[in-house]
Amino acid sequence: MRLTGTLSERFAEAMARLGPFGPTPRLAVAVSGGADSTALALLAQDWVRPARGSVLALIADHGLRAESGAEAALTARRLAARGIEARILTLSIAPGSALQDRARTARHAALAEAARAAGAVHLLLGHHAGDQAELLAMRAARGKRGAAGMAGFAARHDIVLLRPLLGTDPAELRAELRARGMGWIEDPSNADPRFERARLRASGLEPAVPNPSEAAALAAAQRDTARFLAGHTTIAPEGYAILHTDRPPEDALAVLIRAIGGALYPPRRDRVARLAAGLRPATLGGVRIMKAGRLGPGWLLLREASACAAPAAPRAGALWDGRFRILAVPQGADAIGALGDRATTFRHATRLPAAVLRALPAFCRSGEVLAVPHLGAGPSARLAFAPPAPAAALPFVPA
Repeated sequence: MRLTGTLSERFAEAMARLGPFGPTPRLAVAVSGGADSTALALLAQDWVRPARGSVLALIADHGLRAESGAEAALTARRLAARGIEARILTLSIAPGSALQDRARTARHAALAEAARAAGAVHLLLGHHAGDQAELLAMRAARGKRGAAGMAGFAARHDIVLLRPLLGTDPAELRAELRARGMGWIEDPSNADPRFERARLRASGLEPAVPNPSEAAALAAAQRDTARFLAGHTTIAPEGYAILHTDRPPEDALAVLIRAIGGALYPPRRDRVARLAAGLRPATLGGVRIMKAGRLGPGWLLLREASACAAPAAPRAGALWDGRFRILAVPQGADAIGALGDRATTFRHATRLPAAVLRALPAFCRSGEVLAVPHLGAGPSARLAFAPPAPAAALPFVPA
């Protein structure tokens, strides 16, 4: 059921449900330059003003289109003219397969890092009722699980993601911008039939809200998943997991693969289902599944070394390979990457299988290994296994 009142009033009611925010809210807003996120930034600014709060607009430039840099700069100027501080986050996405998925993962990581660095605990996203309807349709096509849609609130480690526009029709957001004389940018990929969302939009899909009974069913399933993981799984700080059963529930296996692979979304459900029916050696979603061997009974889920991110410049607070948060960089390090073939040098120092060693993060200097924090090798350095989405939507404690 939709709320009554003006858009600003309904936005305030949505924020009240998503709070509390403290006496002087500091909000980060992900802004693409499109109508939805631009309207979100203006509504957020109006909402924080009475409390003398502030809004920081974060504009991620993927560089996937030649004009994206100019569009990001234009969006920043438009927001600045309305008194909204804006920062452009320039991303570097290597060409290749799964480009959209990799771009989305990089965007989420960069937005969370920038919000954290700016002292903003809350990051607002511009998903609206139309996005919700599209997601419901896509998930329904893949099976019932997840048909409750997006949540208005989601914790991602030390950042809280908020979606206050989930009950808002996108046409209303555009009308709001026109009334305020505010321009926006139309992304041509939104109409590209190569993408599933674009095809759904072209089909005339009507905005919708989740079914409450389906939401309750999803919440119950999440509790079941957390209980199963607590009783049947060991997750190690080195970024691997041991699964103590041959036939895990599909949901549990899906979220484990997602977490160990450092991904925001699990693999396709039909592929997970085939594995869950009887675990066997396989690779799915950048995660290798094999017998635990020397680590004990059960199945080992680990990051496939060949799927790890390329070496990158190490920065405290950055997330490497979607899995490891860099907490402290050793002096002299100029890159962080997978240990790879150099793992043979460290076989004597640990009982970890070679496959696990190869995917461990290592700090390097001029191409040579400087430190491997998980093995206690090299100068002082610290990392934390922190995938972008937790293994379960609810907290659990292993038995």
